[in-house]
Amino acid sequence: MENTSIQNKTITNDLLPQAFGLRGKIWTWSLVLICAVGLMAYIQQLKTGLQVTHMRDYVSWGIYISNFVFFVAISLVGSLITAIFRLGFVKWRTPLTRIAEVIAVSAIFFASLIIIVDMGRPERLVNLISHGRLQSPITWDVIVISTYFIISVMLLYLPLIPDIKILIQNKDRFPKWQQKLYVFLGSFWTGNQEQSKINYRSIIILSILIIPVAFCIHTVTSWLFATTYRPGWDSTNFGAYFVSGAFLVGAGGVIIAMYVFRRYYHLEKYITDRHFDHMGKALVLLALLYLYFNVNEYLVPAFKMKKTEQEHLTNLFAGEFAPIFWFAILVGMIIPILIMINEKGRRPLPMFIGGIMVVVGAWFKRYLIVTPTLLHPFLPMQDVPASFKHYFPSWQEWAITLASLAGALLIMTLFVRIFPIIPIEETIVEQNEKSEK
Repeated sequence: MENTSIQNKTITNDLLPQAFGLRGKIWTWSLVLICAVGLMAYIQQLKTGLQVTHMRDYVSWGIYISNFVFFVAISLVGSLITAIFRLGFVKWRTPLTRIAEVIAVSAIFFASLIIIVDMGRPERLVNLISHGRLQSPITWDVIVISTYFIISVMLLYLPLIPDIKILIQNKDRFPKWQQKLYVFLGSFWTGNQEQSKINYRSIIILSILIIPVAFCIHTVTSWLFATTYRPGWDSTNFGAYFVSGAFLVGAGGVIIAMYVFRRYYHLEKYITDRHFDHMGKALVLLALLYLYFNVNEYLVPAFKMKKTEQEHLTNLFAGEFAPIFWFAILVGMIIPILIMINEKGRRPLPMFIGGIMVVVGAWFKRYLIVTPTLLHPFLPMQDVPASFKHYFPSWQEWAITLASLAGALLIMTLFVRIFPIIPIEETIVEQNEKSEK
């Protein structure tokens, strides 16, 4: 009994949130600075209009929508690790669930914001609600994103409640504002059998609900493209193509976060080499699946070689966008597979490098889904200014896009500063069960 008490105290001390050191403060303020520059660029865009961007009549969806699709994709990791792994009783998922949910919530939040940025006139968002049409995929997207965001927040909060009680019990370690926040969020929790039962059932119900919603959010996002008559988008494969890619980039994001939190918070006892090994195997499977859908996506139109599809594919494989295309394929899929298919490649550092490759490759892949297609419409471009035939984002677009990425990282950074990134209560229960055996 005494050993169990000591073990529980050790786990609690290891996993309680810690104040930032010098590196943490530099990192946080760097993110704040990037967000501030992005906010300045957005204010300029609001004053002047979308003419500060390099989007024109043809490329009316530029880097903003590429970023939106990226955020939507990486948010799927919440349903993969929290829901699918939980319902499958995958025991090793415990240290990773909260990491996945924080990534999901921050990503889907900024996916919503980037759509407002892309509208140019944010007040017109009201029109989408007051005059929305059910036959429009954009309306479906708004509904499913809102639903997914609410479920993701609840899946983040409900498993956190028992840990908030532990934080309240150790409140002397934290500043007063933090203590008040903990009391506000979890003072009602006593941890009795009835509360625990209700909480557990709620988490299971939400885990079941989020899976179809997650598939809907990525399918509906793909329909925004597939229902628009353009070469490269005229595909019935787009739903599965988007879902498989989302699983891949989400897993890559979790691997990066695992490595960073393990190293800088000294969590080697909780995020072990075994977790990296399992995630590496999962990532190889997901990369192979996404690679299959990529082959399917390009092989079928290449076999038919319609005139407009030919121009689009030629531009991707050997034209203006070829360097980005082959970078996304090689760095985002093939090289990570080659790294992680080997047992030595599934160690923390190679996994971290592979995860970065997957995430960076995925971002450029989303850029390729949007831009080249818009530059190759079915009706040829005639009698238009030369600027309409090319697209490269303006500095305002880059600043706002980087600010959205920094904002998502800032949410994760502040969350780790306030709450435990690894569930304390679940870890204690698991360790006690192991000790009893």
